[in-house]
Amino acid sequence: MKLLIVLAMLAARAASVQDLSGKMLTFPLQTNQARVRLVTPKQEFRALTVCHRSFTDIKRDHGLFSLSTSGSSNSFLIFWDETNKEMEAHIRDQKSEFRGLDYKPNMWHSICTTWDSATGLVQLWFNGRPTIRKYVPVTSAITGSTMIILGQEQDAHGGGFDSKQAFVGMMSDVHMWDYVLSSCEIQSYVDELNFTPGNALNWKALEFEITDKVLVEPKSSICH
Repeated sequence: MKLLIVLAMLAARAASVQDLSGKMLTFPLQTNQARVRLVTPKQEFRALTVCHRSFTDIKRDHGLFSLSTSGSSNSFLIFWDETNKEMEAHIRDQKSEFRGLDYKPNMWHSICTTWDSATGLVQLWFNGRPTIRKYVPVTSAITGSTMIILGQEQDAHGGGFDSKQAFVGMMSDVHMWDYVLSSCEIQSYVDELNFTPGNALNWKALEFEITDKVLVEPKSSICH
């Protein structure tokens, strides 16, 4: 029993703050355990922008960014629905679907998702191109104890993981702001130019905790 407890403690590496510039998180296995928990000091969001880059070849449903609170397991979820070929944004369990995206395998994609409680509008920016804006009936703040997970989709606060929805691939440049980023700032992020880092999650000063088989590696690039 003591050995099992020690192994469990080793499996989850303690949260630490690191500059991940030029690095990526590699999720090499389909499992319901491998994940990265991101820590934010903010516990109330009246608006949000989440940007990330991902690279995968999986052809099934998978979660890309999962933020839950004690009141909602899908407070802010970005999810690919393979059956309907759509990227979904869930805001406090209210879903918006975005179709017609060229979500090709084996290449990097930059995805930014915005939501504003003042208007109820949600929008996706896929590789720098905006989708239409959609309305969700969520016009109050996201509040409560926040749990942010990469690599798994939370069906319960901090848990309820399903290997059939796990992300397998690489992820990088995850930022989160507690406001709606301007179109020019989003374009700067996509083009990897100077932009204002996230004030809720900052890839250059990221507090995170790895559980199970997830690796921090130099971001792969094509040599010419």
